[in-house]
Amino acid sequence: MFGVLRFLRGKVRHVVLAAFMAASLVMAAQLVSANDVLHTGSPAKYVFVFIGDGMGVPHRQAPEIFLAAKEGKRYGEVKMTMNTFPAQGLTSTFANDRFIIGSAASATAISTGYTTNIGFIGMDPELRPVRTIAQMAKEKGMRVGIVSSVSIDHATPAAFYSHQPHRSMYHEIAHDLANSGFDYFGGGGFRDIKGNRSKEPLGDAFEVARNNGYTIVNTREDILALTPGTKAIAYNANLPDGRALPYAMDMTDSDVSLAEFTAKGIELLDNPDGFFMMVEGGKIDWASHANDAVATIWDTLAFDEAIKHAVEFAKKHPEETLIVITGDHECGGMSLGFAGTQYESAYDVLKSQKVSFKVFEGMVREYRDENKGNVSFEDMKPVITENFGLLFEGDEHMALKDHELRALREAFTRSMAGLRERGMGEDYLLYGNYDPLTIKLTHILNQKAGIAWASFAHTGAPVTTSAWGVGHQIFNGFYHQSDLGRKLMSVLGFTPQHVADVQDGSDIRLVANQ
Repeated sequence: MFGVLRFLRGKVRHVVLAAFMAASLVMAAQLVSANDVLHTGSPAKYVFVFIGDGMGVPHRQAPEIFLAAKEGKRYGEVKMTMNTFPAQGLTSTFANDRFIIGSAASATAISTGYTTNIGFIGMDPELRPVRTIAQMAKEKGMRVGIVSSVSIDHATPAAFYSHQPHRSMYHEIAHDLANSGFDYFGGGGFRDIKGNRSKEPLGDAFEVARNNGYTIVNTREDILALTPGTKAIAYNANLPDGRALPYAMDMTDSDVSLAEFTAKGIELLDNPDGFFMMVEGGKIDWASHANDAVATIWDTLAFDEAIKHAVEFAKKHPEETLIVITGDHECGGMSLGFAGTQYESAYDVLKSQKVSFKVFEGMVREYRDENKGNVSFEDMKPVITENFGLLFEGDEHMALKDHELRALREAFTRSMAGLRERGMGEDYLLYGNYDPLTIKLTHILNQKAGIAWASFAHTGAPVTTSAWGVGHQIFNGFYHQSDLGRKLMSVLGFTPQHVADVQDGSDIRLVANQ
């Protein structure tokens, strides 16, 4: 009897082990194949790629929690459009030469299907130019549009039309844009049109663009008045930092929002031959670098508003359209939880912040400059309460605790001395490269909500990729963003290629401008 039982137990162990190994092999095959699954059906006619710069997984949850708290609803009752798509995958983001990636290498991987080095724009690790999906689409006869809430010559948008060995070559990138032949550029401005930062200036890039048939507009009236058939470079008149749009929470009625730039792009690009459009929510990243959760949330919501325009278009062309949403990397190490609040969240407190960190930095700087040698923390108390809702007395949740008040006073002293950490010293861990008082205020408010940050830089955490429309199933799974680039190309019937494969690539500038 016991011998039979031992025999049966042994057989059961073998069966269980065999089943486990078979399941493991299936799972492994699925993980591997997620990288290699490409679209084999008819190409899409209209393709949207939305890139939330710095938008990790927490960045896509925080706005929903915030809106639910703000509207008195339960979490889960409010959904952003991007989180409702049928395909949801995870995407890893490492570069060829560094684990934690930057936007240039990341956007190049997405736009070309090639993993490359930090800082490279449209080039592989050997500095060979690689063709972008946008350039291939244009060569196919499709119209092409590039939109960003930061400067249009910044790393992410540039990686779709330029080939340069470093993202900081703004003048050369501007000339690549002017010679791209693309149909629409919208959003932020330019960092070096005339070549003031370049060792070998190429002349006024705007003059080149106009000679190539572009209409250049920068007022709300002129932008919204653009009509189909116009090749346009459209940028907001108000570009307060880095030639970028204002943070969404700081915009006025005279500004053109990311959603409006996107809607105008759809209007200009729509045609029987189809179009490709890339839209970047660039200031999600900038706000995350500064650990400003409220500015991050509002810019993510502004990004989602732009996505809604693509969805409206796709509903009219459901069998011909693909929309893909991703992040180029996570920024800030955003955590939806804080040691000081443990398991509790209070996102409703975030509505107390009235301006972005950037605007408040300006207030601090103005106060310091106007009151040299005669500054007082007491003067700042009502300004802090007005703009962040933090209280200096009482026992409410928004009241500052003793240790928070001490930290604010210390940060105020540093701000009034004009001290900003420029290296990686001890103070960098507290304030990054930002105004100390402003950073400390955003940290305290975020922590009261139950949000914490691990870094003032990018992290290596994966990002979410979502898809809806033609071939959306291939974007499920877990894969690197260079594989994401190859998947995107397959939906248009393209394969990754070096520029030299289709023409002489010996002169990088010439190739980039043709």
